[in-house]
Amino acid sequence: MDLSGKHIVLGLTGGIACYKAAELCRALIKQGATVQVVMTEAAAQFITPVTMQALSNRTVYDSQWDARERNNMPHINLSREADAILIAPCSADFMAKLLHGRADDLLSLMCLARPIETVPLLIAPAMNREMWAHPATQRNLSQLRADGTHVLGVGNGDQACGETGDGRMLEPEELLQEVIAFFQPKLLAGQRVVVTAGPTFEAIDPVRGITNLSSGKMGFAIARAAQDAGAEVTLIAGPVSLPTPRGVRRVDVKSALNMRLAAVEYAQAATVFIATAAVADWRPATAADQKLKKDGSGATPQLEFVENPDILAEVASGPRAIEGKLFCVGFAAESHDLLAHATAKRLRKKVPLLVGNIGPATFGQDDNALLLVDAQGATELPRNTKLQLARQLVAEIAKRLHSH
Repeated sequence: MDLSGKHIVLGLTGGIACYKAAELCRALIKQGATVQVVMTEAAAQFITPVTMQALSNRTVYDSQWDARERNNMPHINLSREADAILIAPCSADFMAKLLHGRADDLLSLMCLARPIETVPLLIAPAMNREMWAHPATQRNLSQLRADGTHVLGVGNGDQACGETGDGRMLEPEELLQEVIAFFQPKLLAGQRVVVTAGPTFEAIDPVRGITNLSSGKMGFAIARAAQDAGAEVTLIAGPVSLPTPRGVRRVDVKSALNMRLAAVEYAQAATVFIATAAVADWRPATAADQKLKKDGSGATPQLEFVENPDILAEVASGPRAIEGKLFCVGFAAESHDLLAHATAKRLRKKVPLLVGNIGPATFGQDDNALLLVDAQGATELPRNTKLQLARQLVAEIAKRLHSH
């Protein structure tokens, strides 16, 4: 559980997006956090304290005059216990309160009284699109960021008022990912990471082609883990139907030649290149313009194959890698003799780190086990979820970057 041991104060302000706070509270708890809910009077017009108490399994606070605290100072006690204060939804009015340091209710008083060095403040704005776009709101956002508030951004879409645009509060799952990312160590801060993921598709004709069983899940997990670790991430994805991790730039490609062009281009500005994609080794020499059809004779088409470019080897032998400005990581999915094949592949590709895993059993699954092979030997990362393995791999890459 990514938030195990974290104590989060979840603040609710007035807005229809309060209904999303219920699911967010559940999601935070499922990830191991304890959640203390604090509501404004306006928030209670949209969702009841009873609902939030049932979901959080903790008494909800909604008044600075709450006598349950022996010292009658819930604004002090609640803020000192927190690892973070998350206000979701955060209305335009409450953003203005935060900016000016107003403290006329428990939630705003608690935010003002929090130790700013140890208790970060995260806000998830929620409002009408015109309110969001108003110069006053944007000025407030800029100053809140300058004051150290972490603004989680907004979504775009249909709004309760019937209008459509920016200003929706992010969905609970998106907010959960943002909170988890916030607590991840920023081991790759300042790094520019390129990740290739998924299979490639080599066309035979307009409707048929050669591909493989790679789901792209490991590569997408690595992209998310790198972004959570503070890196600027570009994800070059083969034909897969996975959601793009928040904050990651995604470049969709189809064939090995398409992937090569994108990889070479983006690697020129990268500091880390991670090749998880299962690139086809061969492609048909020519692709038919029209669908190849059976003619009833029993004859089968004769296909001639040519070798695809070795993307990892090309990037790893480029000037940036040779000058030590680009750290390259390769992947090897093997059906047997993992250590021997991974070791040989690392030497052949001339990369400092090669990550091996046994396939195809792991293709499409949510868990895996990895073997890290470098010049010093091999290190096993035992079976875990692909996201947790990705975080462990990111930590290993960060360690190696310092000595690269």
